[in-house]
Amino acid sequence: MEQLLLNLLAPEPPRFDNFLPGPNTEALASLRQNLRPPHRESVLYLWGPPGCGKTHLLRAAVAEARASAYLSGSLLAVDEPGLATVAIDDVHLLHAENQAKLFTLLNRQRERGGLVLASGELPPAQLALREDVRNRLAWGLVFELKPLSDEEKPMALVDYARARGFRIPTEVIDYLLKHGRRDMGTLLRQLATLDHQSLVQKRPVSLALLRRMARTQAEAP
Repeated sequence: MEQLLLNLLAPEPPRFDNFLPGPNTEALASLRQNLRPPHRESVLYLWGPPGCGKTHLLRAAVAEARASAYLSGSLLAVDEPGLATVAIDDVHLLHAENQAKLFTLLNRQRERGGLVLASGELPPAQLALREDVRNRLAWGLVFELKPLSDEEKPMALVDYARARGFRIPTEVIDYLLKHGRRDMGTLLRQLATLDHQSLVQKRPVSLALLRRMARTQAEAP
């Protein structure tokens, strides 16, 4: 099978408007709503397999929220009283010392009226963490994030292209899904690269343009 290889543009910074929710519309809406003070909940926890969008949403939330911090696998220097929102990614990886820090942070943010956004690969009750930490992660809203299915990806790509102001032919989507990596991060970077090249070359987005880009790269020394 022909393998599609392109020099891709750098990923776009995670934002709410470039997240493709698919079956996760409720989680996205609740997250955005809960960012606005006064926070309805002190904890919002997202769980699901790698690639479902947990990190994207946490980073997007931190980018939009005031006085916020994003942490992954570490809970150092989070005692600043001005941090209204703290996002902790991959809590299932926290060791014992950082689990204790997370316990303190969860209590403190609740007392202050702040917000903790957290993510992990399992629901709170199934995490291999201290019981008191698991209980506190379940204090507020808990959402399972589901990756887009192969059936949902074509429409998600159409929506992404429409939001960027260009039309993507069906044959381009079929080609991308058949010949390249199928994770959404790569697919979106491929579309962004294709859109960029269409503007540079003053050509419409098409299968011919995509194949020309792939051929040019394959022939490069």
